[in-house]
Amino acid sequence: MEYMSKEEVLERLLPKTCIDIMHDTFLSFANGRFEQYLRTAQPLPQGNIFGFMPAYLGEWFGAKLITVFPQNHSAGLPSHQGIVLLFDSATGTLRFAADGDAITAVRTGAVSALATDLLANPSASTLALIGAGAQARSHLAAISCVRPLSKVTVWDRSPSATERFARELSSPSLPVVPCATAREAVNGAEIICTVTPSPVPVLESDWVAPGAHINAVGACAAANRELAGELVARARLYCDSIESALAESGDYLIPLKEGLISKEHMLGTLGQLVSGEVSGRRSPEDITIFDALGLAIEDIACAIYLHNSK
Repeated sequence: MEYMSKEEVLERLLPKTCIDIMHDTFLSFANGRFEQYLRTAQPLPQGNIFGFMPAYLGEWFGAKLITVFPQNHSAGLPSHQGIVLLFDSATGTLRFAADGDAITAVRTGAVSALATDLLANPSASTLALIGAGAQARSHLAAISCVRPLSKVTVWDRSPSATERFARELSSPSLPVVPCATAREAVNGAEIICTVTPSPVPVLESDWVAPGAHINAVGACAAANRELAGELVARARLYCDSIESALAESGDYLIPLKEGLISKEHMLGTLGQLVSGEVSGRRSPEDITIFDALGLAIEDIACAIYLHNSK
């Protein structure tokens, strides 16, 4: 069995390449060629989680094993750590393993970029990042591949993280502006990515301008949400998997419970958008939301690519 390190994954799995992989993966998912199973999240003491994310992709199947330790940030460690395992479907033999942190970072940004390309206004050029961690970096890299960005704003609950992100990622051709509040960061933004561990809303409806596209990435549990219910009710809402949204999406389930939306408010999946089965934006004034929960098919598709690239 071969193992690929974090450094090699990041060297080989470039954002533009990964966006193309995700396009094909979601098209195959929509067409019924790939099988996606609900993740298992086993609670551990002190609010930590051990997760198992399996999927079947024809000639290959596999899983991502992941740990979520929210307090790791205070120790300078990532909150999410894991490994992706790839088995061949003919014999069930484990053929390949790769660093899960690197795959997760790149593929999550790539999926949001694919959703942005399908849902954001074609002229959108301003990006707001709510959160300044690893996912903010991957989202900036990926979304730059699908829209010609002219300005980026960033806010994180840690002022030092906000300043560090802006200092390290800003360039003469693309300034990154640190902001004191989330409201300031999203003011007038045409693309917004929420990439936080917050269990409560970090984005309110009246902060968001008409025509904005939002990638809601951070909340992956039924009790957690990053978006205010009024914002969800105001927007055209899409997800990566209906089954996952019904089980895990607080951004959908909480406003549904509050009576702000109906079940039909979820208009479709990313795969259905890719295949043309459902329509996306209807007008330049529409607000669109992609609710990203993260699917094992994404991780396994990246592992297949990395295995074949060696």
